[in-house]
Amino acid sequence: MIGSLLYLTTSRPDILFSVCLCARFQSNPKESHLFAVKRISKYLAYTPTLGLWYSRDSSFDLHSYSDADFGGYKVDCKSTSGSCQYLGSMLVSWFSKKQNSVALSTTEAEYIAVGSCCAQILWQKQQLFDYGVYVKDVSIKCDNTSSICLAKNPVHHSRTKHIDIRYHFLREHVEYGDIMLEYIPTEKQVADIFTKPLDENSFSKFRRELGLCELE
Repeated sequence: MIGSLLYLTTSRPDILFSVCLCARFQSNPKESHLFAVKRISKYLAYTPTLGLWYSRDSSFDLHSYSDADFGGYKVDCKSTSGSCQYLGSMLVSWFSKKQNSVALSTTEAEYIAVGSCCAQILWQKQQLFDYGVYVKDVSIKCDNTSSICLAKNPVHHSRTKHIDIRYHFLREHVEYGDIMLEYIPTEKQVADIFTKPLDENSFSKFRRELGLCELE
């Protein structure tokens, strides 16, 4: 059941977080986990015509949203990273992943999430370049001002020395002008749908902003 739902997440990003959360318990599932998977299936049964819409007149403006849920996974207190990338108004890539190590602050969790998003952006820029489309200053929208300041500040603060060095390449690409970090209010952070459970109104709003609509 999890394998089938994971396959479906390639066209239904709205269920990605729920499916990935259930997948963490595949090795030792309980009845509650089976109940959660059945709820996802019921949701899909009630929304069979929901799908991504790609407009032919959309621009090639590449931009992204990045977010993290600090310590949201209560089993081991690890944070969850989530991001999504757009070409104009078209959603082209998305992911939700539990971070490898326990973050010691919200800033660290958000910074690691933005670093993962940056790596995805660089890959997409190369793909577009192969097709003759050159983009620069790709915007990554983040709702944490501390992580934005950390990426822009060339001084290596002592409070950040414990962050794995592989994530500090983010600062380098900000200096090169490959990416540009922008602040966005939490209520407009679309990537929230990939990091934590949401109330019905927020879920429906972000689902629309992902480009999911009724396809008759």
